[in-house]
Amino acid sequence: MNAVVSVIGRDAVGIIAKVSAGCAACGANISDISQTVLHEYFTMIMIVDIRNLTISFDEFSDQMSELGKKEKLDIHVMHEDIFNSMHRI
Repeated sequence: MNAVVSVIGRDAVGIIAKVSAGCAACGANISDISQTVLHEYFTMIMIVDIRNLTISFDEFSDQMSELGKKEKLDIHVMHEDIFNSMHRI
């Protein structure tokens, strides 16, 4: 069971470390990651294994959103099933 985590914000030192630490603190494991910097903007998409979450999925999503607010980043978490349904043709 996976989730898709997207992160967008102004580039700064330590973004990947902070987001991955937030995932690890909740028991989520990053299984794939893609990131780039476009001019001064940082963008990242992660596939995160959520089978071993220590909190509910909703709590995980809320905590990641709060981390984003604290770090001035836009962080969204979406369950893989919903993501796939939204992008099915």
